[in-house]
Amino acid sequence: MPYPTPFYEKIAPLVETNEWRSWSGYKAPVYYDHAHEREYFAFRSSAGLLDVSPLFKYDITGPDAERWANRVFTRDFTRCRVGQVFYTPWCDETGDMIHDGNVVRLAADHLRVTAADPCLAWFNDLAYGLDVTIEDVSEAIAGLALQGPKARQILKQLVRGADLDRLRYFRQTRGSFGGGDVIITRTGYTGDLGYELWVEAGAAGALWDGLFTCGRPYGLLPAGLGALDMVRVEAGLVLIEVDYISARHAVIDGQKSNPLETGMAWAVDFDKGYFVGREALLAHRENPEWQLVGLEVDWFELERLWGAVNLRPKIVGRGTSREAVPVYRADGRGVQIGQATSHLFSPLLKKYIALATLKTPDAAAGARVHLEMTVEYSRYPAEATIVPLPFFNPERKRAVL
Repeated sequence: MPYPTPFYEKIAPLVETNEWRSWSGYKAPVYYDHAHEREYFAFRSSAGLLDVSPLFKYDITGPDAERWANRVFTRDFTRCRVGQVFYTPWCDETGDMIHDGNVVRLAADHLRVTAADPCLAWFNDLAYGLDVTIEDVSEAIAGLALQGPKARQILKQLVRGADLDRLRYFRQTRGSFGGGDVIITRTGYTGDLGYELWVEAGAAGALWDGLFTCGRPYGLLPAGLGALDMVRVEAGLVLIEVDYISARHAVIDGQKSNPLETGMAWAVDFDKGYFVGREALLAHRENPEWQLVGLEVDWFELERLWGAVNLRPKIVGRGTSREAVPVYRADGRGVQIGQATSHLFSPLLKKYIALATLKTPDAAAGARVHLEMTVEYSRYPAEATIVPLPFFNPERKRAVL
């Protein structure tokens, strides 16, 4: 049975749908409201609040913390300053991705890693010979993601001692509120203006209450994993075990991916020297087999498909479909060139969009492909266009005042 998070007592009475999902062994709401669009549009027009406590959290401390990070991760942590957050993948010896996550530099000798999967054994193995201590602090720390265009205004009403107007994208600061101290990172999984707030587990209830007291005038709503899944696709953000399979979970080699194939080539710093998987990635650097792309299906194409059987377009019900579907060349010969792994009709963009992994020669932006769609129990090719990611990228996400 999944465990409750530190926010469970606050969350449970609000989940009208009684839809829950196990997230890393914790109970996480999928939708609070039967009308799921409310949570989605809170993220995009006001602010949504999501419990991210189920993320695993690891503190890495000691004189060799930076050396350890440069051994484990693909990013160059000599460039990560105190107060900065790096998003990074990490790989096995064959260059295949184990995971991706955020690393915040809390001090010169103190890093904190957040990840969706447990990584303690791997991290400890790679600490061999280094003066570094790795501690699992997952249960001690509670987290909330406050995301949306009103997030800064809400947070400023609650937190003291933090200059939120000047806090840059992927940076960290500290402050206090009525219930204690809080670490604030300007990060999130929505592709919008947002912050993640980290407190001691005992202060979770006070943080939740304080945010809603300040946030109600701004339209703050609690949001579940269903709405998060929608906005992260719009933001072009991949999900482990959906858009790529961890090398630790893959059954065959063909299920594995490396960062060069999952849209993360920018996060691989070859010039820093050795890291786990470097030599294997160097061999693929000039010719990765696959590329992560975006696909768009125009509404008129949906009308054409469903109109052929005298129906109006019926798109995936609530939220995002994680059912992988084939993608073909648009020449009518039925040659499969990849698969779409996350897809939905975007309420904001008014388009059917998908994250897809395609063979590199067939992944050029602007090219036409066929995305398989099911219409009245039959499968048909829908004409789609390859587009750059992300689909949604508002200026406010990175802007400072």
